[in-house]
Amino acid sequence: MAFPCDNSTGGAVARLTLVASDGFPLAAIRYRAQGETKGVVIIAPATGVRQKYYGAFASWLASRGYDAITWDWRGVGDSRHEMVPGDQRLTMRAWGERDLEAALVWGKCRAAGRPLHFVGHSFGGQALGLAASAPAVTRAVMIGAGEGYFGHWPVPTRWALAAFWYGVMPTLASLLGYFPSSRFGLGEDLPSGVARDWARWCRNPEYLGTWGGHARLTLPVMAYSFSDDWIAPHRAVDALLGRYPSARKTHWHLTPRHLGTEAIGHFGFFREGVTPKLWRESADFFDAG
Repeated sequence: MAFPCDNSTGGAVARLTLVASDGFPLAAIRYRAQGETKGVVIIAPATGVRQKYYGAFASWLASRGYDAITWDWRGVGDSRHEMVPGDQRLTMRAWGERDLEAALVWGKCRAAGRPLHFVGHSFGGQALGLAASAPAVTRAVMIGAGEGYFGHWPVPTRWALAAFWYGVMPTLASLLGYFPSSRFGLGEDLPSGVARDWARWCRNPEYLGTWGGHARLTLPVMAYSFSDDWIAPHRAVDALLGRYPSARKTHWHLTPRHLGTEAIGHFGFFREGVTPKLWRESADFFDAG
């Protein structure tokens, strides 16, 4: 087991256990920097996406001189342990306030005075301001990270999402004790508390409702969104970036044609070989910090 301040000297890739402040253990993987270590990169996952999806990108960052860490949110992937019906610890807010915080605490110690950078995919980018240690982050890259309120989507998608957030998700989560996300192409099945948080937020124009932590961040942020990503449309990404009013933001909204590929969507950035130019840009952005 690796406690929050872990400076082990194991192999290039090592499994860790992060322990959140409420005692919940989180399965994590550390990718050791090759050569001189420039800093640490925290890679915060999307909703219901297992950490192994980010392995190729994390390994590539290691080749650029960065220690990188991924993990599974509580109730997802290898962090599904200790799950019992009605467990009050299994919420989406806890993902940001406790799970991300555990990763950042680990990262601060691992960085040992070097830069601590952040990559947020989808919910990962929404969550940054929820963690108490977010001000320690030097630079952030957001991938397909948009505010989830359904009103940011165009008609008719907006009305389909309204039915989903008001009816389908909360009803199934209550009846089954979990939400079968895999049946809807939305990644891993989710604990009921996570699903209820997600549905409630997506019905609310204020989404998370508390944005004070986001507003206090003054770091440089580079955000990427893609024309063929229906999960994070341009308007939703702009809305989320607006919640970081003090950050120094750059937003690139790209088409697959810009990058010489057929499709990117919500997940293509992290597939090896799909957006090599953006991988290089991200690492260069971190190097500048």
